[in-house]
Amino acid sequence: MTVALPRPDPSPPGAPARRVLTEVLSRADKAFRRVTTGAGLVMLGILVVIGFFLVYRAVPAFQVSGFGFFTTVRFDAASRELGVLGLLYGTVVVALIAVLVAVPLSVLAALYITEYASGRIRGLLTGLVDLLAAIPSLLYGLWGFSFVGPKIAPLSQWLSDNFGWFPPFARQENALYINSMVIAGLIVSLMVLPITTSVIREVFAQTPPGEKEAALALGSTRWGMVRTVVLPFGRGGVIGGSMLGLGRALGETIAVSLLLPQVPEITTHFLQFGGGTISGFIATNAGASGLALNGLMACGLVLFVFTLATNFSASVIISRSRSGAGVDA
Repeated sequence: MTVALPRPDPSPPGAPARRVLTEVLSRADKAFRRVTTGAGLVMLGILVVIGFFLVYRAVPAFQVSGFGFFTTVRFDAASRELGVLGLLYGTVVVALIAVLVAVPLSVLAALYITEYASGRIRGLLTGLVDLLAAIPSLLYGLWGFSFVGPKIAPLSQWLSDNFGWFPPFARQENALYINSMVIAGLIVSLMVLPITTSVIREVFAQTPPGEKEAALALGSTRWGMVRTVVLPFGRGGVIGGSMLGLGRALGETIAVSLLLPQVPEITTHFLQFGGGTISGFIATNAGASGLALNGLMACGLVLFVFTLATNFSASVIISRSRSGAGVDA
């Protein structure tokens, strides 16, 4: 229980009296604050410990490769050639493909659930979206490997035959169209879709009803109300859900380890066989030892820092979008 106690009035003589309140926390409030603060510090401590552990185990790899670790595409511990550039490139490409596919679908799905669906259908779709988020990534990977990949391969070949002048659709001679970065990105987008949809839906649902009713009362169509009220209000949620989905896609492991051959390379031929990601490469070579294990730890450190930077950038973007929305209003 919080008790407000009056304090001496600081206003100058002759000015209207102002009542100043001082917050006094009860014993339960103090205990709750200590528990929540402790939990936050514990999470921060775990994060710091993980970072120090990765740095400690990655030092031998950096001693061998130096700064070339970040500019070398090949990863071969036997020849003492360690590099993360090819794996980082594949990680970013797969994550961007997943986000580019998932975010528009998530926004449309969230708008339909919150603004167009009836009560019964809204509850059903909300449950289905939450159920999709609970499906293990291993099942997505097996489904993509055994069913989606062979079905998309003919489409990939058709795109290469008819739009090969566009670099992402170009192909090499005798190329295979299975286990490509496009297929991996599409499967990861299905895993990202429930998370981004849930976040965006919750933000859209918090749009003030008075503003929506005012727009409709002024003669706006439902789409006009969505475009001028709901979407501007939920801009921060769309960005936050997109960045959360991006972080999910960057760290996906099991599915991409099944869908990609985990070959470090830099290529613009996204429709053909090849590519790898940091997390998938680490999972595939988890039994390594010696310098190879140190190199994997260094790759994990790069992914760790990259993910933290992505989340930090998302926080900055969301805070700016909220402040900008407040100014516009």
